[in-house]
Amino acid sequence: MKNANKSNQSKFLYGIFKLLCISVSGIVFRRKFIRNEIKDKKGPLVIISNHAAALDFVNLVGATKRPMNFVISNSFYRTLPFKAILPKLGLIPKQQFQTSPHDLKRMKEIIDSGEILVIYPAGLMSDDGTQTPLPAGTYKFLQWLKADIYMAKNFGTYFVMPKWRVGGMRSGKTFLDIYKLYDKDEIASADIFDIQTKVDNALSFDAYAEQEELLVKHKKGNDIRGIENVLYKCPNCKTEFSVRVKNKNTIYCTACDFQHVADEYQFLHNVGGADNELRHISDWNVSIREDVKREIESGKLTKISSAVKIHMISPKSGKFESAGEATVSLDENGFKLVGNINDEPIDITVSADTFPALPYKPGVYFEIQHGEKIYRCFPEDGRLTIKFINMIEELYRIKAELREASHCNT
Repeated sequence: MKNANKSNQSKFLYGIFKLLCISVSGIVFRRKFIRNEIKDKKGPLVIISNHAAALDFVNLVGATKRPMNFVISNSFYRTLPFKAILPKLGLIPKQQFQTSPHDLKRMKEIIDSGEILVIYPAGLMSDDGTQTPLPAGTYKFLQWLKADIYMAKNFGTYFVMPKWRVGGMRSGKTFLDIYKLYDKDEIASADIFDIQTKVDNALSFDAYAEQEELLVKHKKGNDIRGIENVLYKCPNCKTEFSVRVKNKNTIYCTACDFQHVADEYQFLHNVGGADNELRHISDWNVSIREDVKREIESGKLTKISSAVKIHMISPKSGKFESAGEATVSLDENGFKLVGNINDEPIDITVSADTFPALPYKPGVYFEIQHGEKIYRCFPEDGRLTIKFINMIEELYRIKAELREASHCNT
């Protein structure tokens, strides 16, 4: 017999949470449905969604009268206030890019008791309006759940709250398309690489390419302050960390005469000495990542190191607090962290094989997870943060390509 309400949600508290989400969705995101195939859906189901903005979930909560159970980052969960009520809202904490037997059991119980499980497989919101890499175990996990899989595709939420932004949210029209991706019987018998292709295609997005069709104006849409912490390499002269923003809407290079200005749709226009116009921020970022990949494959980029200040979650306050200093380095084998944490010497190595990306704040910090411990690393030069992120993502992509090539050859 199936157990009822394994999430132990409180109808009253979830109701308040739902009303808040619907309010934000209506006022800030101005969400419109393209399709909504879960509105009257009964029984257990899994919803996967692309992660374009931190508050993507507010657009989804009102899609059905039924309560949802959201899988969220354990790092984020542990720093939230009012921890006693979080389980009653249906929030399920999980280490990013790692799934323990306890996590698996918890999520399977939700499905086995006929409820709704919501997962953002990328684990991280986008920094440039495109999909971040997915953990390799995503596809087998979805197959193992033995449930109907639905896709909830966000359009436009990236522009409401870009990860790199300076200041608050930027209201504007957004869209949500919810449709069935897999029937539970279909996914059970599907080849894992076919599942990977279908899931990857469903989750893939490019906010700037979509904006060409939507042409939605967002509040302060041409304010690109903070994007220099992502677009750290000049596409014209290839100098690193020479990119700056002025007058809120103009991005330029201090080493050459490159200069682009953002319009009200956040498209860039060449007003300087560049040979080519980089209209989309996502295209610029792709060029940076391609350079990183080439440097890795050619042996030019083998290691990054930086002195960092370390913050960890305090058991007393539940917040990240200063814990010490260290040197962190990253190469093809993973991270090495050497220093003094909480008055004790540490020397740990964390394999990079399972990390498609890392939690981070552009220009400020990135996080390394080692078991249950989370080390929030603040580089001496915050601009190095994105280079660590790009290197770990490209190392993961290179290994994923090798795995695919091996599969095709067998």
